Amino acid sequence: MDHGFGYYLGYLLLKWRAYFDGMNTVDLIWLAVGLLGQTMFMMRFVVQWIHSERHQKSVIPVSFWYLSLIGGLIVLTYGIHRAEPVIILGQLPGTLIYARNLVLIRRSKRAALEQKTV
Repeated sequence: MDHGFGYYLGYLLLKWRAYFDGMNTVDLIWLAVGLLGQTMFMMRFVVQWIHSERHQKSVIPVSFWYLSLIGGLIVLTYGIHRAEPVIILGQLPGTLIYARNLVLIRRSKRAALEQKTV
């Protein structure tokens, strides 16, 4: 009995086909919403990595926090729609933290501008 990568890939494809065959249009739309949110959430790491490589040190750009907030909110919305407590509890605190970081960044920029005009 072969239990290699090919076997596993075939198993996944069969499971996914059964999963998608049982979905109606609304479920497919919600799945797309969830995948969009997860993709945006993942892209924050790509953006942070590229930004850090350009600066040759670990740097977190403001876009990281926007992608975190938007992706987190979309995934949270998906979790609420699906009534998935793991997703809801995993995303809810993060979205509050991402929003707070954006508020702090905005305050810091405003304070820096005010100091320049004084």
